[in-house]
Amino acid sequence: MNMLDKPLKRRKFLQLTGLSGTALALGFYFPASGKAISTGATLYNISSVPPAGLELTAFIIIDTTGKITLINPRPDMGQGSFQAIPMLLAEELEVNLDQVEIRQSDGRSKFGNQLSGGSGSVRSSWEPLRKAGAAAREMLVQAAANKWKVNIADCYAEDGKVINRKNKASLPYGQLVEEAAKLEVPKEPRLKDPKDFKKLTKSLPRPDVPLKVDGTAVFGIDVKVPGMLYASIERSPVIHGKVVKFDDSKAKAIKGVKQVLLAERPMPHKTTQSVAVIADHYWAALQGRKALSITWEDGTYNTVSTSNYFNELKELAKSEGAIYKVVGKFKEALAGASKILEAQYETPFAAHAPMEPENAVASVKEDSCEIWAPVQAPDWLVGQVATYLKIKPENVKVNVTFLGGAFGRKAYYDYVLEAVYLSKQVKAPVKLIWTREDDTMQGPFRPGMLSVMRGGVDQKGNVVAFEHKAVGASIQHQVFKADLKGKADDWVMECIGPDSSPYAFANASYSHILAETDIPIVWWRSVYCSTSAFGQECFVDELAHAAGKDPMDFRIALFEKAPRFKQVLQTLAQKSDWYTKLPAGKARGVAIVKSFESICAHAVTVAKTDEGIKVEKVVCVIDCGMTVNQDNVKAQTEGNIIMGITAAVKDPITVENGKTVQSNFHNYRVLHINEVPQMEIHIMQNQEAPGGVGEPGLPPIAPALANAVFGLTGKRIRRLPFRLDRV
Repeated sequence: MNMLDKPLKRRKFLQLTGLSGTALALGFYFPASGKAISTGATLYNISSVPPAGLELTAFIIIDTTGKITLINPRPDMGQGSFQAIPMLLAEELEVNLDQVEIRQSDGRSKFGNQLSGGSGSVRSSWEPLRKAGAAAREMLVQAAANKWKVNIADCYAEDGKVINRKNKASLPYGQLVEEAAKLEVPKEPRLKDPKDFKKLTKSLPRPDVPLKVDGTAVFGIDVKVPGMLYASIERSPVIHGKVVKFDDSKAKAIKGVKQVLLAERPMPHKTTQSVAVIADHYWAALQGRKALSITWEDGTYNTVSTSNYFNELKELAKSEGAIYKVVGKFKEALAGASKILEAQYETPFAAHAPMEPENAVASVKEDSCEIWAPVQAPDWLVGQVATYLKIKPENVKVNVTFLGGAFGRKAYYDYVLEAVYLSKQVKAPVKLIWTREDDTMQGPFRPGMLSVMRGGVDQKGNVVAFEHKAVGASIQHQVFKADLKGKADDWVMECIGPDSSPYAFANASYSHILAETDIPIVWWRSVYCSTSAFGQECFVDELAHAAGKDPMDFRIALFEKAPRFKQVLQTLAQKSDWYTKLPAGKARGVAIVKSFESICAHAVTVAKTDEGIKVEKVVCVIDCGMTVNQDNVKAQTEGNIIMGITAAVKDPITVENGKTVQSNFHNYRVLHINEVPQMEIHIMQNQEAPGGVGEPGLPPIAPALANAVFGLTGKRIRRLPFRLDRV
């Protein structure tokens, strides 16, 4: 290969496109001629030029040369939607992904809901996008039948062409699209029988992985547009502090610094002041920021602390909660129990800490705005920017790149609106980059929660009463202004209420007590399932031991009317060799949680070592219904296990005197590679509707680990995080 034919390095490529004035073409290779050629690396081409060709559906464009463009409406933040969503289309369209160019939707309403979140990309797209592919396939087959003047039943689609069954003649899609585009889109196209799937449910390599490894894929932080300036923002270290005055003389003396100005951070519940440094390049902006001298007014916010917050939760826990659901006669049953147990479980605030911190490029003009950013929901962003700038939604264009992690953080658009504000002020495109410290210290965070548990068993060891009172801040209340006076937040009750948790408790009570906080909060991976499930699954374990029963058998017995749950646990018992006695110094714990329409159970093995307790092995069984890519299910579950153990045994987010104590990975640590346990992931095989896979592996890991630690030491872990070397 001639050197000039080799793919250009990513940053060199970006430089060339920026200088050439191209809006931005991501992941293209440029040969010596400078002509772009499409390869398997045509990832997220966000050129301002729309794809050419005939649009058969909102998601499928085929030109007369046969080039196929599939629109992915679900941003990829590492969870695999770049492959999974187009695969739904491609399976029904009878093409392979290497035959198509995949583009990300841009927030326009014709693409519908474009949120990647709630482990919902596949389960919400499973039928609509397969129907889109099937509709296009039927239109192309009909077009071929019309050309050949044969019955449609004599034609079928395969590998991007339509074939005549009788004479084996074929027509590529490109030669059919003009005729097909004249046809009415079928309202109820026939979907393929799952037994005929060629790609779905298989383990297939993800086309984005090699590009993310070799640096070819482009993330938001790589974006560059002509005329772009850079910004770094100094925000108050005390939550919601105000700017009294600032001295920018030293900042302006730094070469490259263009301007220093007051800025604002629009959050859903409060807009705060800050100071921004605008420069020719990011290094100058960051150095200028460090040279600022700012006087802040803390107001009363310097009294905000997480310790005060949790003390308040414990006081609130003494009161009655807003009832979510009551089953049977809980209070009477508890009063008549032979043995009553009570316990409180605490989970901390947590930062998202994605590998790619928040960043965005915004270009605001008189009555329009264009944005390039890693965001989880471009359609949400269109609405928020239009409202913020008071312009029409159709005048907002969002170019979505790959996301270097998100976990809920990049559906909270303060960082994009900051860039929008600055671009409007300086009348130029502005790229804003948060530092790791900004990301760790400024929030929003997963809210800290308290699970208040009570339960009673009879003389035979049967659970006769069960109560779960969740106490803590509400995302619905702070972010979405939900009026919760006298009402339980149903988001808080996800995973633990009787409508999602199938534990057959005859008498049970589920309630929520709202706590207000000035600390910014938002959803975190698996949202409240990561907090509430810890209390519930540990307390179920306590009840099992109080009843004198094996924790696995105890749970299985409670699932007599929930066969999928029972099968998951029976499979877990078999795969983990649960009933074989472990040698001295080792123990196992189990937990099971349903979240995002998937059931996931872990059996965790821990061992005593000279350095403390080691998490030795995690055996997982997940029932997520039908799958798109089994290998991706395993990868997501492994990631959930690692993130869940990190949250259980590493560092919390704490706030003292209004300031976040943790600032970077040195004191907000993640699990090291040598601490990662052996993992086995087993996927139940069935044809149930697809459930989520991006989050369900996380909620059961902390309680399974805590239950294993109890089995090893006899000590109950009721507060996260805890130190494995100090149990």
